[in-house]
Amino acid sequence: MRIGFIGLGNMGGPMARNLLKAGHTLTVFDLSKKAVEELFELGAMKADSPAKVAQSEVEVIITMLPASAHVKRVYLGEEGVLANVSRGVLLIDSSTIDPLSAREVAAAATARGNPMLDAPVSGGTLGAANGTLTFMVGGALDDFERARPVLAGMGKNIVHCGGAGNGQVAKVANNMLLGISMVAVAEAMALGVALGMDGKTLAGIINTSSGRCWSSEVNNPYPGVLENAPASRGYSGGFGSDLMLKDLGLASEAARQVRQPVILGAMAEQLYQRFSAQGNGGLDFSAIIRTYLKETQA
Repeated sequence: MRIGFIGLGNMGGPMARNLLKAGHTLTVFDLSKKAVEELFELGAMKADSPAKVAQSEVEVIITMLPASAHVKRVYLGEEGVLANVSRGVLLIDSSTIDPLSAREVAAAATARGNPMLDAPVSGGTLGAANGTLTFMVGGALDDFERARPVLAGMGKNIVHCGGAGNGQVAKVANNMLLGISMVAVAEAMALGVALGMDGKTLAGIINTSSGRCWSSEVNNPYPGVLENAPASRGYSGGFGSDLMLKDLGLASEAARQVRQPVILGAMAEQLYQRFSAQGNGGLDFSAIIRTYLKETQA
């Protein structure tokens, strides 16, 4: 299939490479000339703007961009995708943005005769590299089925979440819960160790009891509990605290727009806001436990 791909960052670059491996023909664009050249060397064709991607003979365009403002600019701008793409080309945005912005862009695309899906991902850079991402997809079911073979080249779990914007709804709700649960596990682990318990023993009990969750079992924040977790390598790698802060902000903004209380989500956002302001934004989000640890515990 002939695919246009816009946004070749830490997630988009590996995703595009997997599409090439799957046998698709790619035309790519990114503000980073280096990122474009790397894909060109692997067989992709280059474009020097989103408009040029849209004007090429593609059947599908995929975007992976940092935030809502970038998505709106790329799709709705005078030199953007919608002003230049042929009718009928399927548009897939895999950026993580707020649901209402996703629905706004999808409505504009539909009005111009282009079906559009919002398809944010879970699985991080490792999942992007390995082609094992989870796609949470919002949009018409027929368009979802049309997109499935393309998404299968980049992910293993592809879920239709309902109408336009619902992929983003699933992403922000899940990541808000993830942020809250990590804060809760951090508090519990710090308390238990402060009261004299061994961290590994405490984690083992939690993970065979009612407190068990992904944040305790797979990415436990206490240093030394899990050998392969970021906590055991100085909180390097993983899902950055600034990225968690971004997703918590999206959840709070979406909640404000529909007047839905997210009390714990807002508290988690404030904790990560302070943590980021202290210079910790590049650390894995499990490093939030440092807010609770005494020096003698670490």
